[in-house]
Amino acid sequence: MKIVITDLDQDRTTEEEAVAEAAGVQLVLQQARTEDEVIASAQGADGLLVQYAPITDRVLEALPTVRAIGRYGVGVDTIDLAAATARGVAVSNVPDYGTDDVSDHAVALAVTLSRGIVELDRNLREGTYSLAPVKPLHRLSTRTFGVVGLGRIGAATARKARALGFSVQGCDPMREPGTTTEDGIAVRTRDEVLSTSDVLSIHVPLTEDTRHLITTSTLARMRPGSLLVNTSRGGVVDTDAVVEALRSGHLGGAGLDVFETEPLPVDSPLRECPTAVLTPHASWYSEESETELKRRVIENVVEVLAGRTPRNILNPEVLGRAAD
Repeated sequence: MKIVITDLDQDRTTEEEAVAEAAGVQLVLQQARTEDEVIASAQGADGLLVQYAPITDRVLEALPTVRAIGRYGVGVDTIDLAAATARGVAVSNVPDYGTDDVSDHAVALAVTLSRGIVELDRNLREGTYSLAPVKPLHRLSTRTFGVVGLGRIGAATARKARALGFSVQGCDPMREPGTTTEDGIAVRTRDEVLSTSDVLSIHVPLTEDTRHLITTSTLARMRPGSLLVNTSRGGVVDTDAVVEALRSGHLGGAGLDVFETEPLPVDSPLRECPTAVLTPHASWYSEESETELKRRVIENVVEVLAGRTPRNILNPEVLGRAAD
């Protein structure tokens, strides 16, 4: 059997190689970023490990031997899940490998913005020894932290924000407004969270329903001077709307780890916004999370190819067909 890594921007494949060797599977690393490149480089593959490459119906039609696809990460918006399911191809991800890391990063961005850390550092290096550029700052315990999406990462973010003193609330389509979560987080409507939060942290997958969830109109409903944090998917946020809100001052700051176009273009207006804190899709990363991700993504695919049920699968209804 052969598993092809379609693309990977990490600097090692030690964990993948170890799992493949133990399973007696051939492992091939490619760097395919387009449909045509994936089709050309993955002929004869039984399984695919995918980071950013598009896995469309056209790709799957051209790769009829593929029975399993593993995604490096949580989101699978670059994989046509419906097409894969129709063709009996099992799709798996690793939904919980980076829960601590992403939630840590989201809270770090929120606190960095709340305390004006980046602006203070930048001004000090340029010779300004003053608090004036970041006034007014407020005690965290006087601020309300809103979480949009109370899944694994959103819930972890909420717990950590509350531990720092924030008053925390959240919204989620699977949660009834007016209730509380198992962790005691108040559940509100999305409009309530938007309009009453001083910090808004986004934790939703990218779907047709969530694309541009944050737009000019939603930003207008947020409190003047409030802060936006996004560590989920870049497409959830309308970049132009955020830039406009930052420039006008309605949005007091934005901590963004993900972008509509990645890498962030060199001419992106976000780079010129002094109240934006930008990181290069790094929230998932720690040495521990990277090791776990790399091991589990190939284990899921190997399990499918061996006719077993993997730890994580998004379309389990295909397992019988995938094992035939």
